Amino acid sequence: MRNATERPTPTAGHTTAEACAGLLADLRDTAPLVQCITNVVVSNFTANVLLALGASPAMVDIPGEARQFAPVASGLLVNLGTPTGSQRDAMLEASEAAADAGTPWVLDPVAVGFLSIRTGTAKLLVTRRPTIIRGNASEIIALAGAGEGGRGVDSLDEPAAALEAARLLASLHGSVVAVSGAVDAIVAPGDAVIRVANGTPLLTRVTGGGCALGAVMAAFAALTPDALLAATAATGIYTQAAESAAATAAGPGTFAPLFLDALAAITPDDVVRGLNLSAGA
Repeated sequence: MRNATERPTPTAGHTTAEACAGLLADLRDTAPLVQCITNVVVSNFTANVLLALGASPAMVDIPGEARQFAPVASGLLVNLGTPTGSQRDAMLEASEAAADAGTPWVLDPVAVGFLSIRTGTAKLLVTRRPTIIRGNASEIIALAGAGEGGRGVDSLDEPAAALEAARLLASLHGSVVAVSGAVDAIVAPGDAVIRVANGTPLLTRVTGGGCALGAVMAAFAALTPDALLAATAATGIYTQAAESAAATAAGPGTFAPLFLDALAAITPDDVVRGLNLSAGA
């Protein structure tokens, strides 16, 4: 395992569609093992997303085992969607073990803000320097202490409004911060910003459409020390597959299985042709 303290400073110059396509090929070759401590509402969908893409899910989320497994996993997702007392203990164990072992990990601060248990847990977890922080704009603003969050999992803010909060979190914790929205914004320490303009509103109409992306980010973070590239590749490939599924879906009910098929079918060549990236401040 690489040491988390040895992460290079990510730069937008190395984050291209070709580099993202290369990571997809690597993922299919290596099938990274992703430990998922995630919410009960999305657990099955998250596992299926990882399997469809070519990664291997491990839903190891009980105290004791969570600590044991994190150093073995290729990557770790910590998702605060339904933080029971037992699962909270597992999150704290696993994040500590991942940090010690150099296992890359992703924090998804679902619905943080005015809800005290998850917000307090997120504030503690973020001090452990997650490789990537992924959330909607309201969640990122709340995690940075600049707002009270959205309406549950629904954001009340656009990604552009969360850029300063994302920069603050990136600077304080050395994390890449991925802000989801109609155009996703991914912010690295040092102020590099990549925008991904792929996707479909149908992702917001399926349970787990956002949460599963955190697991995909953990899978890609296992493949490269460049967390900006990992977060961008995960976001771009995920949303590009969603676009493909939406093209023939009749609605949310048909979209979900078509999305899994699209994740399984997407190729590196598809990524090079269809990924819509831009860099900027």
